Amino acid sequence: MSEVMHEVVTEINSTSAPAVDWGDWLNRWEAQQSGLIVEREARFSAMLDVLEVLLPADFVALDLCSGPGSISHRVLKRFPQARTVAVDLDPFLLAIGKGALGDFGGRLSWQEADLRQPAWIEALGATHFDAVLTTTALHWLPSPDLARVYHQLGNLIRPGGILLNGDNLKFGPHQASFRKVAETLRSRKPASSSDSPRAEEWAEWWEAARQDASVQALVAQRDERFSWRSPDNWVNPIYDFHAAALREAGFVEVDTIWQCFGNRVLMAVR
Repeated sequence: MSEVMHEVVTEINSTSAPAVDWGDWLNRWEAQQSGLIVEREARFSAMLDVLEVLLPADFVALDLCSGPGSISHRVLKRFPQARTVAVDLDPFLLAIGKGALGDFGGRLSWQEADLRQPAWIEALGATHFDAVLTTTALHWLPSPDLARVYHQLGNLIRPGGILLNGDNLKFGPHQASFRKVAETLRSRKPASSSDSPRAEEWAEWWEAARQDASVQALVAQRDERFSWRSPDNWVNPIYDFHAAALREAGFVEVDTIWQCFGNRVLMAVR
């Protein structure tokens, strides 16, 4: 078990009813995501390093498409004066985060919002943020919605504030060789140690949740909310689209700050 996973296991404060072990669900989520995204912790570390260099100690960050609060958990542990607002539409992942992490001593708040609806921003409890952080999420948004969200974030982030988007941001069709290398190597899974437990796959994790009577209602609600999302309508805009949309939204500096093939942290300075 990695050091980060050990900390998650031992330091989670579960505030849920005994019927659901939210801490266990969070640990399983962390393990599943770490198996899916090999460089996940390196990507998180790069994002937090940026916050340390560019922001004051008491910054306020928006954890966009937060899931169960993986970013918020790491931010609040590393920066004891920081505060975060975690926003997501998934009722099950939000329940995991609320149950396992609580309000982190008053420094973490949770909001439910749908980024496809322009009014999502009204649910936030702050008018300006020092930073917006998101990982492995915005690729699901249709391109027009993504461009609008970036414009909204451009108005939400204070001047000098930053946006960090960690995701697999694809090379464009004009970079066929780059794309071939990135996609080929991404498809190869690293060999796992014989004494390490096998991480649950994405589909396997969700199927386990659907079979668990204590959380079935939340997962069913989640499936209904995301019924529009399928591989058939998944656009997954290329890196160049993200960068151009951010510049159009008023961000003055836009570029990759960390990268491993197509897996990148795209940084934009307001």
